[in-house]
Amino acid sequence: MEEQNETKKNRGGRPKKAVKRDQLMAIKCTLYERKIIESKAKKVNLTVSEYLREIGLKAKIDCTNKALPKEILSFTGVLNHMAANLNQIAKKRNSNDELSPLERAELKVQSEKVKDLAIQIKKILS
Repeated sequence: MEEQNETKKNRGGRPKKAVKRDQLMAIKCTLYERKIIESKAKKVNLTVSEYLREIGLKAKIDCTNKALPKEILSFTGVLNHMAANLNQIAKKRNSNDELSPLERAELKVQSEKVKDLAIQIKKILS
């Protein structure tokens, strides 16, 4: 009788897990996305929950930095400024007005800036 008191009676059933997953997360997706997720989970022989958990915990997602560098913003500003100047020159030329010496000098400066920017772009992309 002492042996029965010392050992616990096995009640049966499923054994308790060391780490219980009791938190529920819901996701929203389209029917098409759901089918893709389910097929990928099935392909690797996992349940959808296991598949999403593995992807979420171990996979790396490419994070793209949405803030543009200050050089790009400065470059865009210069291009916008030059575009406005060229638009004014084109408007003046289309109305048969002659360019003044000051406007011609400004046009030459803008032309040099465009050439310099083209060189800088080639250096960066090379």
